[in-house]
Amino acid sequence: METIDKIKDEDIDPSFLKGLPLSFVKGNVFLPLHKEDNELVAAVADNQGFFALLDMARVHNLKPRPLYAPKEVILNAINRIYSQTSRVNEVMGDIEGEDLSMIATEFESPRDLLELTEEAPIIRLLNALLMEAVKERASDIHVEPYEKGLDVRFRVDGILRKVLSPPKIIQDALISRIKIISGLDIAEKRLPQDGRIKLLVGGKDIDIRVSIVPTALGERAVLRLLDRQVGILSLEVIGLEGPILNIFKNALSKQNGIILVTGPTGSGKTTTLYASLLKLNTEERNIITVEDPVEYRLKGIGQIHVNPKIGFTFALGLRAILRQDPDIIMVGEIRDLETAEIAVHASLTGHLVLSTLHTNDAPGAITRLIDMGIEPFLVASSLIVILAQRLVRAICPHCKESYTPPPHEIKFLETSLKSENIPKLLYRGHGCSKCMGKGYLGRTGIFELLEITPDIRSMIIERKDTQTIKTSAINAGFKTIMVNGISKIINGITTTEEVLRVTQKDSEI
Repeated sequence: METIDKIKDEDIDPSFLKGLPLSFVKGNVFLPLHKEDNELVAAVADNQGFFALLDMARVHNLKPRPLYAPKEVILNAINRIYSQTSRVNEVMGDIEGEDLSMIATEFESPRDLLELTEEAPIIRLLNALLMEAVKERASDIHVEPYEKGLDVRFRVDGILRKVLSPPKIIQDALISRIKIISGLDIAEKRLPQDGRIKLLVGGKDIDIRVSIVPTALGERAVLRLLDRQVGILSLEVIGLEGPILNIFKNALSKQNGIILVTGPTGSGKTTTLYASLLKLNTEERNIITVEDPVEYRLKGIGQIHVNPKIGFTFALGLRAILRQDPDIIMVGEIRDLETAEIAVHASLTGHLVLSTLHTNDAPGAITRLIDMGIEPFLVASSLIVILAQRLVRAICPHCKESYTPPPHEIKFLETSLKSENIPKLLYRGHGCSKCMGKGYLGRTGIFELLEITPDIRSMIIERKDTQTIKTSAINAGFKTIMVNGISKIINGITTTEEVLRVTQKDSEI
């Protein structure tokens, strides 16, 4: 008797779920997985599920092959899969019953597009995808063309997952619908385009940034979803705590200098800057930002959207806002020497400047500024602190369970912390309907904070390399992002697997 203890999304062929009521699979605790050779493979919990498999295999003219699994595992998988596919698959089923060639060409002219009713299948498909994305807390929707089809993927908690593979023939119609509602030119298929959509989904005010680029196999669309009702998070909520939080708050209280937040794309740098502005925003202060783009609008703060297409760059915007009598300036990103020079000048003339850099760690930001062409003595004089960060998935609180870590995991944690005080029990998510069986729900930050002390300033002026600065800082008490991540593993906030995923992908434990 074959048994399994986990059902993955990639094990399931959605075609076997078409026309199969949720009540039927739940009532029989039975989930068809896929076809293998001439067999229908399905997860069953008992004889009742096995008899359901016999009936279904007979309909498909296949041999039954049961895989026995715990009832809870099967029910969690059923809830996860049906909640992912119910509405979208229902619309796809409707589309398959219609003339696909007509659907693919019904977006040929702008007049026809504007006259389409809300019952048009492509409109219903896109609406269903948007509703599913909001329900699953997706941050991005990817529509990716391939030679013989399309893939639609959602990014949830930083991880991409395929949710749909519609036929290639509806590609142009789907992309055209996205262009229409985001105010883009549907006739332009050779150049990249950027647009915005504002929607009300389930009472939530959703702002969507749309990016469309031409590829060899057709246009590719990525939709970034921003839930305005979530609002700006506080420094504590994003994961800052302990000495790092205290030092960072102290830096925010300074009258002048530069505070840098570093990390790769998608590591939550902008969210940290917004959380900082939220703390600084008072009637007595004039705060102005220059961003690309403005993601969240903050009451009482002047926010400027740069537009490189017309020559309105970060440097030009920063130069302009210095004439607006600001107390605090936020620059979305320091990308070039000109922007860096103006930011340094602003910090040395009585302004507190907050900005981001793309570097892997905090000490690396110092070298990056010097490599851009900023004189070391100016870097040393202007910097206050550098915060490096990553985002890790948080353990789902609904299915959180303790486990005894294996020896190799214990060894890794002890080596990284240089301590033997590792608890005998750690935590992980078992997987439930709340977290779609992933074991994770939401994300939190892990950080390292480099305070620019007199010793660090001396090393910057002497042009010491990144590793030398980092080693000296560690000897003085600097905690790396890995160490901060491990403290959150021990406290049951995230897992070893997650911390390794975002800090050193090539490591094995």
